[in-house]
Amino acid sequence: MRVLVAGHVNWDVTLRVDRLPEPDGESRIFDQQSSGGGSAANVAYDLALLDVSSGVVGSVGDDEHGLLATRELEEAGVDLSGLVRVPDGETTVKYVLVEEGGEVSMLANDGANEAVGPDDVDDAFVASAEHVHLTSQQPETAAHVARVASDAGATVSVDPGRRLADRDYGDVLANADVVFVNDREAEAVLDAPPKEAFADQVLVVKHGAAGAEVHAPEGHFEHPGFGIEPVDTTGAGDAFAAAFVATRLDGGGYERALERANAAGAYTASTEGARQAPTARALDAFVAERT
Repeated sequence: MRVLVAGHVNWDVTLRVDRLPEPDGESRIFDQQSSGGGSAANVAYDLALLDVSSGVVGSVGDDEHGLLATRELEEAGVDLSGLVRVPDGETTVKYVLVEEGGEVSMLANDGANEAVGPDDVDDAFVASAEHVHLTSQQPETAAHVARVASDAGATVSVDPGRRLADRDYGDVLANADVVFVNDREAEAVLDAPPKEAFADQVLVVKHGAAGAEVHAPEGHFEHPGFGIEPVDTTGAGDAFAAAFVATRLDGGGYERALERANAAGAYTASTEGARQAPTARALDAFVAERT
């Protein structure tokens, strides 16, 4: 296992609607699909597509949704040794609303996706990874995984996601080599300019269709993106992170990592569903056709 991914493992129900609902309004559903989801599961799955061996630390219930979600990961070759199955628990289900322009809103139940506490983590499993990628989860659990990984000599990246402003991820960020944020998170949460706040770390700022940039000790790097018309942005950020991590692990520079990460995000956003990331061959072809 080269990359361990820790965080949420969900079951997604994607509802394509004519517009996102407004208060006292109504939207029309014109398509419905179901698949595995959750940022940790998505990144691990996407890494497997890129021929990078991956594993997951997370939790599901012992219900049908948990069975379906884990089956997809197993079929992709993801190591589930660190996955906790909660007896009589319900797997978290997210309802993903996607409007015609590709914008996304989400509804979720609590479910079992944060049932893993620090004491439930197999430290040896974490320490066996070359790189650990952390996604949204209990801050205490994320901090524990980050410390174990750092102590074992692994590199650590974190993409805390939408709840960054609501949770204390200070200890997690302190142990991270790479931090992923989008524009909203960078502006709303990071008090200092990137070069001051992350002087010794790598900050990756995602700009959606407008590309992304890296602030690193080695310098500043940008890529403008690929200008696609989004169909469904669900999972695009996870595909971005997977491609960035995979490229850096294979020795690629920041320019190459940004190019492939933006390509993976664009590829995913141009199709429906969170599990539409490219294989390594498809990603190379996508980049070659547009450069």
